[in-house]
Amino acid sequence: MTDAPQILAGVPGSFPNSVFHERHPKLIEQVIGAHPYGQVEQAALRKLLAESVGGVVEPLYTSADDADRWQEWGRDVWGRPWGEVPFLWAESYFYRRLLEAVGYFGPGVWRGIDPFGPTKAAELASPAVTDELNALAELADVPEEKKRDALLVSALWGNQADLGFQLTAGSGARDDRLLVDDSAALWSTLASATDPDVCLIADNAGRELLPDLILVDYLLTSGMAARVTIYLKPQPYYVSDATMNDLVAALRVLRDSDAAAAREAGDRLWLAMNEGRLIARMHEFFCAPLSFHDLPEDLSVEFACAALTILKGDLNYRRLLGDRDWPPTTPFADLTAYFPSPVVALRTLKSDVVAGLTAAQVADLDATGRPWRTSGEHALIQAR
Repeated sequence: MTDAPQILAGVPGSFPNSVFHERHPKLIEQVIGAHPYGQVEQAALRKLLAESVGGVVEPLYTSADDADRWQEWGRDVWGRPWGEVPFLWAESYFYRRLLEAVGYFGPGVWRGIDPFGPTKAAELASPAVTDELNALAELADVPEEKKRDALLVSALWGNQADLGFQLTAGSGARDDRLLVDDSAALWSTLASATDPDVCLIADNAGRELLPDLILVDYLLTSGMAARVTIYLKPQPYYVSDATMNDLVAALRVLRDSDAAAAREAGDRLWLAMNEGRLIARMHEFFCAPLSFHDLPEDLSVEFACAALTILKGDLNYRRLLGDRDWPPTTPFADLTAYFPSPVVALRTLKSDVVAGLTAAQVADLDATGRPWRTSGEHALIQAR
C-alpha cells in the first residue's frame, strides 16, 4: 500500500516537537538528579539537549559494540537538523546518546548503571503497587471469561489500571475509552492453536510490567499458552522500558508480596523460567531506530513460529505501523499484513499514529477539541 508521510520530529506545534522542547529538558534534569554524576556527565547531557533542540544531528562517537550499526542507521541523517528527522529515529537516537553521555557504555564507574533506575525502583516500591497486588485476591471466584478479560484490560492500561474496578464495574465500563476491542480474536486464536507459543514484546518496567506478568501467568496456567517468550530491551531506553534487570525486580516484588495471590503467581512464573516455559529474550533490534518492517531475519523467524505475538505499549505500536501519518480509518489489518505472525497490539494512545478507527469515531474525537491521539486517555486492543 502507498506509504503515508513519515512523522517528523520538529514540525512547529506538533506533538513530537513538544517532546523535544518540553519533555526532554525536564528529563535531562531528572537524569542529572538521579545519580551523583560528575561535571563531565552533566555537561554531556546538557550538550545533547542543546543539540537536539537547536542543532544538527552529530554522529555517535562511541567505543561500544553498536558503533558500526549506528553509522549505518545514520548515514542519511548526520548533519541534518534534528527537527527534520523522522520522529521515531530522532527519539531513539536521543536515548542512545543519553546513555553515551552518562558513561553507560564507557570504562568508568558509571558503566552499566541505569540512569532511569531510581525512578523505576521508586515506582515498584510505591503503595499503589501493594494495592494493585492485593486486588488479585478478588480473582479467586470470578468466572473464567471475566477473569481473563480483566487481566487483559489491566495489562492494556498498565499503571492506569484498577483491577478491582475491572472486576466489579462490568464489561462495558471502559468502552468509551477503549476505541477498538478485538480481545475476542485474541482468545479465539489461542484457543484454536495446538501447543501454542506466545511472544510478548514488552514495553514499560515497574507498575506496567507487573500486570503483564500476571497476564503471562494466566496464559501459562490456563493452558492458553504452552510457552511465552518475553522480549526485553538490552539496555535502558525511553526512560521506563523494561530490561532483564527490571523483569527480575518485578518477579521479586511478586514473590515477596504479602498478597498470597501475587506471591503464588510470582512463584509460578519463577518456576516457569526455571523450566523454560517462560523465556526472556533480548535483541539489539529493540533499541534500534527502525520500524518492525525492518525485522532482522532471526527475529522474523521466531515470530513466524508463534501462534500469536502481543505488542505492548505506544512505542511498539508506532514501530508496528511505521510511525507514519496514516489516515486513522486505514485498516489495521492492511498495515500489519507484513508481520510474520498473528499480532495483537495493546496500546494506550500517547502519540499521533493510529489506524483502524471508524470515520464516526474520528469525527467524534476530533469534535472534542482535545488531543485524543496523545493524551493517554484512550486505548486500543487491535488484532490481525
